[in-house]
Amino acid sequence: MSKIPCSLGSIQTALNSGDLQLTDVVEFHIAQIKKNKHLNAFNSVYEEEALSKAKKIQLKIQDKSAGVLAGLVIGLKDNIAFKDHPLQASSKILNGFQSIYNATATERLINEDAIIIGSLNCDEFAMGSTNENSHFGPVLNPHDESRVPGGSSGGSAVAVAKDMCLVSLGTDTGGSVRMPAAYCGVLGLKPTYGRISRYGIIAYASSFDQVGIFAKNTEDCAKVLSVISGEDPKDATSSKQKIDSYEKHLLEDKKYSIAFLNDCIETDNLDSEIRTSFKVVERTLKNLGHQTNKVDFELIDYLVPAYYILTTAEASSNLARYDGIHFGHRSDEVQGVENTYIHSRSEGFGPEVKRRIILGTFVLSSGYYDAYYNKAKRVRRMIKEATEKILDAHDFIILPCTTDTAFKIGEKIDDPVKMYLSDIYTVQANLVGIPAISIPLFKHSNGMPFGLQIMSKRFSENELLAFSKQLLDKFENDSIPEL
Repeated sequence: MSKIPCSLGSIQTALNSGDLQLTDVVEFHIAQIKKNKHLNAFNSVYEEEALSKAKKIQLKIQDKSAGVLAGLVIGLKDNIAFKDHPLQASSKILNGFQSIYNATATERLINEDAIIIGSLNCDEFAMGSTNENSHFGPVLNPHDESRVPGGSSGGSAVAVAKDMCLVSLGTDTGGSVRMPAAYCGVLGLKPTYGRISRYGIIAYASSFDQVGIFAKNTEDCAKVLSVISGEDPKDATSSKQKIDSYEKHLLEDKKYSIAFLNDCIETDNLDSEIRTSFKVVERTLKNLGHQTNKVDFELIDYLVPAYYILTTAEASSNLARYDGIHFGHRSDEVQGVENTYIHSRSEGFGPEVKRRIILGTFVLSSGYYDAYYNKAKRVRRMIKEATEKILDAHDFIILPCTTDTAFKIGEKIDDPVKMYLSDIYTVQANLVGIPAISIPLFKHSNGMPFGLQIMSKRFSENELLAFSKQLLDKFENDSIPEL
């Protein structure tokens, strides 16, 4: 089968003209899923259902009654509820569980005629930076199968990178969309906290979690964001901010003020080629007429400690419900309620999830609550104020997404501290609740892609996507100096 157009707009044009059938689109992605099965991106594939829906939506396209996402084949991370389909968060403890309702994001996709092709592999309960912590085994990086794809939404990134679906949804608690996007060479957006309802998302850390979008271009990302954003009475943390059409703002050609975070760029911890890329970006921005400034962020050393204290505390609470009593895995060693809890949770959770539950329980325990949890909350407030101060004077903050390109599978798995430090550049946006995006501009001399991260003010996704499109278009159309 010939390659399907690589954007939703192109697909819809071909569908509306009759040059393409929606079943052809679905069959193309199914063929890619089968071809790349060894990458382990999918936990479940809904082949027959997707083809059946394609036939029904094709009739709606013909009578001009189709939704705005007709033609879109999309995958969902395995922590986003899809009614009557498996929902496992890539964990043994939820073996056999099927969702009894749709997440709000899922419902809105379905209402606009998107076709959900399957459930995507991830780190167990979205806890990880490499997608090695899955009950279903690790996901492989499509550019080098010996390397990690990033996590926790690794399956979502790989699926888009290898055309197994056009767009995918992930979740981003501390970089779980942006890091795999950077490692796999696709676009990954984490919107403002509250922009997209969290109803129907398996919780990791409730004050950090946010649904995010993987795509190959800003247009597809903007269209999906417009559909799934907005207030939801089922989620008290969802924003009442009016939702505009993000697409119509993409062509805005404004001149912006951009801050480069010195502490993140001018450090030996950053790969030298990635550091060089920022000089190229800065020069390009100046040539485009933007204003750039280098700024300091003195709280950088507190980002990872504050993030892990607060998120593990919330995880300890959120995961208490998985007890082997109501659903999912129950141990055969059942001898009373307490024994059922102990054995089921010990057998059902993987090492990383158990580690974070224990850490979270510790920081919430008597005698340590004030020393760790309350102090981390105060630090979070300081980080928020310091970041917002920079954004008061600038439209965007530019910084790395990762310290290096994707590393080898198993390289950091035995060193949790080293693994946690991989998140140093992504957790800031989640601590503050602002939108952030990773865009694929460069390729390292080792052949691996890496992403440029841009953060902006709360609810400024319009400007963030428009600016990202400016950069992507510039780097795609012009000859950019080698690193």
